Amino acid sequence: MSPLLQIKGLGKSYPGVRALDGVDLELRAGEVHALVGENGAGKSTLARLVCGIAQPDAGRMILRGRPYAPQSRTDASRQRVRMVMQELNLIGTLTVAENIFMGRMPRRLGFIDYRGMNARSRQILADLGLDDIQVDRPVAQLGVGQQQMVEIAAVLSQPCDVLILDEPTAALTAAETRVLFEQIRSLRAAGTSIVYISHRMEEIKRLADRITVLRDGRHIATRDAADVGIEQIIRLMVGRDLSQMMRREQSHAAGNTPALRAANLSRAPAVRDVSFELYPGEILGLAGLMGSGRTETVRLVFGADRADSGAIYLNGSPSPARIRSPRDAVRHGIALLTEDRKQQGLLLPRPLRENITITHMRDVSRLAGWVRGGRERSIANRFIDRLAVRCHSPEQPALSLSGGNQQKIVLAKWLFRDCPILIFDEPTPGIDVGAKFEIYQLLADMARAGKAILVVSSDLMELMAICDRIAVMSAGRLVQTFPRDQFSEDRIMAAALSGYLAHGATA
Repeated sequence: MSPLLQIKGLGKSYPGVRALDGVDLELRAGEVHALVGENGAGKSTLARLVCGIAQPDAGRMILRGRPYAPQSRTDASRQRVRMVMQELNLIGTLTVAENIFMGRMPRRLGFIDYRGMNARSRQILADLGLDDIQVDRPVAQLGVGQQQMVEIAAVLSQPCDVLILDEPTAALTAAETRVLFEQIRSLRAAGTSIVYISHRMEEIKRLADRITVLRDGRHIATRDAADVGIEQIIRLMVGRDLSQMMRREQSHAAGNTPALRAANLSRAPAVRDVSFELYPGEILGLAGLMGSGRTETVRLVFGADRADSGAIYLNGSPSPARIRSPRDAVRHGIALLTEDRKQQGLLLPRPLRENITITHMRDVSRLAGWVRGGRERSIANRFIDRLAVRCHSPEQPALSLSGGNQQKIVLAKWLFRDCPILIFDEPTPGIDVGAKFEIYQLLADMARAGKAILVVSSDLMELMAICDRIAVMSAGRLVQTFPRDQFSEDRIMAAALSGYLAHGATA
């Protein structure tokens, strides 16, 4: 049986970067084919070529035995090849139904049939278990996870032979992820071929029939999923053995003066009477279920939101610090790396040098305000080298980098500011395992240098690997703090659930 889609010697270059270099791949009908690799390995580039968003410089594709060279996403869609992109492709001012039927809105007597379109949209969402989403509501009013599900619904509402899913679960809850997996299995049973791109190895093992590994734009291997373990996949991805993940020794910072003390922080209804201490040289984790108040707490510390009550004390001072805005926090030496690096962490169209130096412009400008270009480039190159950022120049726009390298640029701007207190809110979503390891090492190096580091993460294994202590939030309260010698998934999860069980709520 011949493959549904054949890719032969596909190549693609961008200025200074060879994104794909002679890649071969075959996609069988009715299979889930996982595509894995580090950030910048070429996964998304390959997907964009298959879907007509970009055109290859070399090689060819064959679909159903015939030459296939889509010139646009619409062209690929007409040939029943569709994609759910990592970046949302929705129009926020339009309704859910309008986004689902974008470009093919049903008409009646020459006018858009809104009643019919809304009814069909409700049925499409119901099939995905999304009965609670109002189809006449603007998409911008939905959460990121719900927006992702609307995007998926828009694609699944049309018949397709090849479906590419690029990091589809990055913003989804566990319940939404289960619904998506059920849809994937149904599509596979109906004969649809699915290319599944993800950094989540557990998902790959659960879903995939075969796995293809890319590294530095080249095809490394294709394996049956049943015949390869997660550690072997990781070795193929990164070209080195990461089985011995960095684990920190127990910090002895707890006897020192805290760099930061939060006292009884509250902001109804998300944060309730939260207190904790963060010490120099320590990595403190903040765990909890989605909606437990983790992000809201660090936003209060950083001055991004105003607390109803409570205070922040710095470096053992008996007087509370005056932090009414992020600017105040930065002046006090507090940095926040937000969970949304694209919207809140970077100036995506601007060059890397500007993104790195923006936190301390006085150091790269003259008295009259003119930027010293040579110094700015020198500083940018220093941090690019220090963090091993994969780019060809500090003039490269931030939007052209992979997710892992973008995260390194966000880190670089705060390293340049040299803040003694660093808060990381979800530091590694959408980042491959190799880049994660590098960021873990950077965190450890900064802690050894005396930085006080607070890490918010939904990945409990990540927190257990890198933290000295883990504080657990539940239903807006900090319920328990575990030292390293008491780390246990069961204990931490029990604490994370405790606030909901106590109030008769379901987690």
